[in-house]
Amino acid sequence: MKTVIKNISELIQTEQTARKWVAGKEMSQISTIKNAFVEIEDGIITSFGSMDDWKGIEDWNNIEIIDAEGGMVFPTYCDSHTHLVFASSREDEFVDRINGLSYEEIAQRGGGILNSAEKLQNTSEDQLYNISIERLNNLIKMGTGAIEIKSGYGLTLDAELKILRVIKRLKENSEITIKATFLAAHALPKEFKDNKDGYMDLVINEMLPIVAKENLADYVDIFCEKGYFSVEDTTRLLKAAKKYGIQSKTHVNQFNSIGGVEASVKLGALSVDHLEEMKEEDFISLENSECMPTILPSCSFFLGIPYGPATKMIERGLPVALATDYNPGSSPSGNMNLVASLGCTQMKMTPEQVINATTINTAYAMGVEKELGSICVGKKANLFITKEIPSYSYLSYSFGENLINKVIINGKITA
Repeated sequence: MKTVIKNISELIQTEQTARKWVAGKEMSQISTIKNAFVEIEDGIITSFGSMDDWKGIEDWNNIEIIDAEGGMVFPTYCDSHTHLVFASSREDEFVDRINGLSYEEIAQRGGGILNSAEKLQNTSEDQLYNISIERLNNLIKMGTGAIEIKSGYGLTLDAELKILRVIKRLKENSEITIKATFLAAHALPKEFKDNKDGYMDLVINEMLPIVAKENLADYVDIFCEKGYFSVEDTTRLLKAAKKYGIQSKTHVNQFNSIGGVEASVKLGALSVDHLEEMKEEDFISLENSECMPTILPSCSFFLGIPYGPATKMIERGLPVALATDYNPGSSPSGNMNLVASLGCTQMKMTPEQVINATTINTAYAMGVEKELGSICVGKKANLFITKEIPSYSYLSYSFGENLINKVIINGKITA
């Protein structure tokens, strides 16, 4: 099946040769083509360019024409950090924060992650799947064409496996690219409150072998933070995961810089995520590494905590990725358009930097940079078409408006 997209006012984020990521000064540059076309065959981009160079259609058999109607065409967002599989919302804690309680204080009272874990443990796998597929479909409508989803709201063997099996079902039944991450080391369950080593034993010696045997996770993760898990815990888990051939992505520096970045980089983490608090040694660890710094601005927005220092990272020659952290407690939004706007308005990134940070760089942060993240021959045709807009900067500027007209996944209109 061949598809041609025509009447594109501007084609955004084009590449002649696929790059693994964009870093430093290059983050301020994107390649675009005005008055453009895209040709797709069997879900893969086969050609693109200016309409002036288009050769037209010789054989009209099995051809679908998609009219962009003067809209712009972008590669779909890659959201490289989410907790999409959860049982229910936590707006009661939202009210607690309005009344003055901090995220840490709510967690100490049994709220936060433990609250979500208790609700999920009492939800069936089918219920959890039905809730999650509906959320996922809503995100696709907002332009997301690839997503990473973590466990971590189970905290028992059965509940963690339940989440990962739901993610597996999402992979099987959704057209978009999905990566699964095993995050049992997200918080200490109540029964292990005074026995962290015992819980780490459970995660490493009982959960991880089953996860690996059933091939339920692409990555492993841990919340390396004061009051949660230490650098030593992080090192122990990441080394254990390596023995099973599972790469890591880690939660670090959300509230404190305690050495998690350095440990993660040394052990080959694909990304380090959050990074609201950064020390000089954290920047040094990331320089000349293969690890993607990933910032989660909608979490900072929702909790009222500092934003990660994206512009400083870029000035030091680093790449930066932006993702949603979609979860019920600290970022109840999977809207990458909002993330893009926050990158511009709150983190002072340029629209070009934000486009790179939500496409190519997030594709790298979930290991799919060879197939997604840009408009390039040979990559998947995961694209979205905007309504008619004056410039690509308008997408981040007009943050309260739904500007996406059509979403194309694997060459087919899905939303």
